[in-house]
Amino acid sequence: MSEPRVLFVTSNRIGDCVISSGVIREIGRQIPGARITVACGRPPAPLFRSAPGVERVIILDKKKFAGHWFDLWKQVVGTRWDMVIDIRGSALAWQVRARTRKVYNRGWETGLPKVEMVSRMMGAERTLDPELFLDDQARAEAAAVIDPQLATAPGPILALAPIAHQPGKSWPAERWGALVERLKAEPRFNGWRFMLVGGPGDHPPAAPALAAAGERGVDFVGKGDILASAAAIDRAALFVGNDSGLMHVAAAAGRPTLGLFGPTEWWLYGPWGPKTRTVASNETRGEFAPIEALTVDHVFEAVLGLHDAFIGAPAPVKP
Repeated sequence: MSEPRVLFVTSNRIGDCVISSGVIREIGRQIPGARITVACGRPPAPLFRSAPGVERVIILDKKKFAGHWFDLWKQVVGTRWDMVIDIRGSALAWQVRARTRKVYNRGWETGLPKVEMVSRMMGAERTLDPELFLDDQARAEAAAVIDPQLATAPGPILALAPIAHQPGKSWPAERWGALVERLKAEPRFNGWRFMLVGGPGDHPPAAPALAAAGERGVDFVGKGDILASAAAIDRAALFVGNDSGLMHVAAAAGRPTLGLFGPTEWWLYGPWGPKTRTVASNETRGEFAPIEALTVDHVFEAVLGLHDAFIGAPAPVKP
């Protein structure tokens, strides 16, 4: 008998790919020895190159008139799949031969976090926690950038991701600079380094924070693909970022993570895991305010709370 084959169609967005990454392990539990083909967007594709059981990653570059779906169909229609999993809820899952299909339906969304919805779709016995599949290449690429910058002044790293690629999700860049200034003056962060993380186009929103960090800054903006960025974040002691793919990466890496939210559902799309927190411009569930309503004072206090919860509260000052 030939080895079982599974097609996993996931997102073109980094965050959604991380949120549903627990599907990879669940495939192995439900179909031991499965050979997995992943179809996803170009930016998140490196996340799957070392994932267990994955033998192929097909990149979906968006084309006019949904031509990318036709390209994918041509590459997968000739295989008889033991299981097709489609996080995107597309018609493709019904246009290829498969013994079992698990297709996400947005109509199921009734207020539960998407991690839990994906777990239910898979029929999993437990919640499918997101997971990163770091490899030696990613760690080496991260080290090549970070280690020279730490050589003169090593110290714990606070990773900052001041970017988000959807309108309304980005806290103003100048406030990131003001936050770093506050943190530099805070005794809890004596000796800490401030590492900015982002993609090739994220230099402008990162610039104020890097300038504020000065000699204590570490620049990892546009320095590698998403898996190298994940390896860089994995070296941080704490992470603070906008509601973005990198926020979900940090949470999946198990880093204590603070996500900044404006007019989006923080209770649905917040970072997942036991070491995660959110701070929102309006913290009443179901009510919203622009992310600009989130003050530097509010975020600063939330960062201190993250530090005290997972690094340790400072010793009380003796009278």
